[in-house]
Amino acid sequence: MESRKEDEMHETDARRVALVTGSGRNIGRATAIALAEDGCDVVVNVRHSESEAESVAADVRVAGARSVVCVADVRDPDAVDRMFATARSELGPVTVLVNNAAVRTEMPIGDLEFDEWQRILGIILDGAFLCSRAAISHMREAGWGRIINLAGLSGQAGAPDRAHVVTAKSGIIGLTKALAVELAPDGITVNAVSPGMIDTVRQTDSSPAEPKHHHRLHVPVGRRGRPDEVARVIRFLASRESGYITGHTLNVNGGAYIA
Repeated sequence: MESRKEDEMHETDARRVALVTGSGRNIGRATAIALAEDGCDVVVNVRHSESEAESVAADVRVAGARSVVCVADVRDPDAVDRMFATARSELGPVTVLVNNAAVRTEMPIGDLEFDEWQRILGIILDGAFLCSRAAISHMREAGWGRIINLAGLSGQAGAPDRAHVVTAKSGIIGLTKALAVELAPDGITVNAVSPGMIDTVRQTDSSPAEPKHHHRLHVPVGRRGRPDEVARVIRFLASRESGYITGHTLNVNGGAYIA
């Protein structure tokens, strides 16, 4: 027998509002478009690349959904609160949150300054916390919700020169488990998706074109993944069909890491 929360979700499913952080390119962009194609209105978030965000929003509208762009740094509690207020006023309460924003720099631990450590953990882990906290009132109001956090292979298997990134991505998995247990009574599921070697465009924000740990990975399926392959997994976890899955980390890595 389905719960009352699931019944409420079925009634409101056609009016889902999704917020995807870091959705100007790569997996974030593919996710915004995939969710729009699945019937979600989408809040496109970027930290500063408004032109990229507007391009994604245009694609969302082509898919038949409404969209609004929010330029906001997810490390800033006030900026996050303003973003969710804008989402509510323009589209409605956010019922699907995808915590995707991340920066993946490489630096030996002996050279890693505390400010850089805090910056990376701030974007990846603090951002997921702040956005999840802001989303909860929206989801409780709607009677259901979906939170999908982007973890990463390095957070599961480790990687050289990435202590800050590995720590943040490992923390994402811990946050996922904690929130899954706490929010289940509210009809809110919380899961993580952990991509492996995905064919993406990398910024020069101290991020290497090819991360060092990629050279030591063996991918059994024999190729890199595509952003749309990750996005389709996120789309499923954002749907009503995933209602009995929570606290789970789903690997999308071609077998490079098998938990």
